[in-house]
Amino acid sequence: MRFLDLFVTASIPVLEVLLVTALGSFLAIDTVNILGEEARTHLNKVVFYVFNPPLVASKLAKTITVESVIRMWFMPVNILLTFIIGSLFGWMLILITKAPSHLRGLVLGCCAAGNLGNLLLVIIPAVCKEKSSPFGDPNVCQEYGMAYASLSLAVGAVYLWSYVYNIVRVFSIPKNKGVEVFAESSEVTASSYKEALLPSKDFSTANDYEDKFTLPYNISEETLQVSVFSKIGCQLKLLAKKINLKRLLAPSTVGAFFGFFIGLVPFVRRLIIGNDAPFRVIQDSASLLGDGAIPAVTLILGGNLVKGLKGSGIRKSLIIGIVAVRYILLPLSGIGIVKLASHFGLIHSDPLYQFVLMLQFSLPPAMNIGTMTQLFGAGESECSVIMLWTYSVASVFLTLWSTLFLWLVS
Repeated sequence: MRFLDLFVTASIPVLEVLLVTALGSFLAIDTVNILGEEARTHLNKVVFYVFNPPLVASKLAKTITVESVIRMWFMPVNILLTFIIGSLFGWMLILITKAPSHLRGLVLGCCAAGNLGNLLLVIIPAVCKEKSSPFGDPNVCQEYGMAYASLSLAVGAVYLWSYVYNIVRVFSIPKNKGVEVFAESSEVTASSYKEALLPSKDFSTANDYEDKFTLPYNISEETLQVSVFSKIGCQLKLLAKKINLKRLLAPSTVGAFFGFFIGLVPFVRRLIIGNDAPFRVIQDSASLLGDGAIPAVTLILGGNLVKGLKGSGIRKSLIIGIVAVRYILLPLSGIGIVKLASHFGLIHSDPLYQFVLMLQFSLPPAMNIGTMTQLFGAGESECSVIMLWTYSVASVFLTLWSTLFLWLVS
């Protein structure tokens, strides 16, 4: 297949996203103000709580089976590698640019988490519909492609609200809050002592009593084991307190759970999925709601980009570094990982599957990073600027990388 044909095939879905994004930006400008900041906030809540869960659940329930999960077992590993490798590159960027402490969580989050859901749900069907697509019959391509995109959306949501959320939370705490926490913990520790810290006046510290203060050496192994187990128990309790289970069980994650349950349990699947299913209205209603998520999120993206035009004083080196990580270092890493996995027989030879695995390394930052910065109150305006530039240049880089990936798998 000619390179020009591949370039056209890769550019069509990116142009679709750009057109809807441009509409969102137009609706958000001050003179129009249909999609202003307050409207975007309310629409974002509707997407987060109403549109996203049925989108994930309906796509997974329809396309995921036991056979497909076995066939796609490497995809969760591949997505996890995108997060870990992106985090490592993000930490190197922090060390090189000496990023401010309140922006470290934002930088790590933008480098680690890509837009693994909505963009794939737009790009893959558009690629399948193109006449010059290397993936064969459009209907078969779209069926398998939606399964890949749905699993990517579900796994990405779980990793985002477990792994990335806690990274952003830990590295976004301002220094003054850290001092307050240290002072509070010191106060609690001091108050926990019941006895006086200074010796009483009746207590003698003469030299003839100095042998009384030697530490005992005959500590039993059982005592040491109990001490080790108690320390491990305390660490587990601290870890459980630090992990925010409410965020881990985000609506998208709950939708993924129901999608897996319906798709993987044959009896439940026959009740809900299919034209002859007695409760097919549940699947149809979920699909109807879920279809509104993609255009709504894309419009919100366009509106948020307008906010980034106002600037925030963020260093240009950080923006350039994040762009380099997301559009140069990560895609190159993805090509190497997918090619190695294919060489050792870890993934099957389906070109569409390999294309999706590579594409997962070349996506712009996840939009939910902005939601996380709002939750912690650190780097909100800087996040808007980062999203503006990363999504502005995504049209060029995503098209070029998609063209290369299509050439590599065709």
